[in-house]
Amino acid sequence: MDERKALDATASGLMIVLCMIWGLQQVILKMAAPDISPLMQIALRSGLAALLLLPLLYLDKTTQLLNRQNLKAGVLVALLFSLEFFLLAQALQLTSASHAVVLLYTAPIFVALGLHWKFPSERLSTLQWVGIAIAFLGIVVTFLRVESGSHSALQQQMLWGDLLALAASIAWAATTITVRLSSLAQAAVTQTLFYQLAGSFVLLFGLAVILGQETIHFTPLVLGSLAFHTLVVSFASFLAWFWLLRNYLASRLGVFSFLTPLFGMAFGVWLLGEKIELNFLIGAVLVLFGIVIVSFQGWISK
Repeated sequence: MDERKALDATASGLMIVLCMIWGLQQVILKMAAPDISPLMQIALRSGLAALLLLPLLYLDKTTQLLNRQNLKAGVLVALLFSLEFFLLAQALQLTSASHAVVLLYTAPIFVALGLHWKFPSERLSTLQWVGIAIAFLGIVVTFLRVESGSHSALQQQMLWGDLLALAASIAWAATTITVRLSSLAQAAVTQTLFYQLAGSFVLLFGLAVILGQETIHFTPLVLGSLAFHTLVVSFASFLAWFWLLRNYLASRLGVFSFLTPLFGMAFGVWLLGEKIELNFLIGAVLVLFGIVIVSFQGWISK
């Protein structure tokens, strides 16, 4: 039986904090990129966070890491999680952090579409379908480019980066849906997170070495970035996210998801001096408006 509930004050406050953290993470990855590739940053933060989880796994007697059913689901989730962050890491080398965070956080739309077919409590209304259509229109608008001479090569590069960020959002949605539909929906939060982090460390570290992105210069910014991504992003925020996912309806959690791209764009402009193109701004507004319709309408209708 699906006993997940609607949002309360605790969940709402926690989601706002998580949105700020997640909006900032792409910006910090980009800031530290000259000294450590985003791919290597994500690999190392995953490995370090997985180590932090080991004491929690040991203390939780209900954990069944080697349970065959959980292990099969865990491997799949780890692959999807790794794919998401591999695509994101490559996207950040080609496009701006502002673009990447907006397109990455279209994931709630894909989650809503996926869960619509499986759970009566997650069925989409007519208004929510309108919201999805608006969001997809916004995605199309963000990809519009006006080529102009010397800037055409840069625009082409950013286009590929934007496509990779969008693909990462689909991989993230697939991860979330897999957790909901598998035995991991009832497994310990720490167990699901450990599968993701340990698996992504192995896969992404190997890919970083293969792709020649393993070089690290241990500057204060790199150390600060690793600490932030390990302790705050990969450990604390993911634990909080999976706790929310297990206890609250996914469509309700999405009610605040539009804040993450807003925080991401604001941090990108403030910390990186990024410029937001008019078409991208219009597209982002449409995407966020669509997400609000899908999430908020589902929230008030129950």
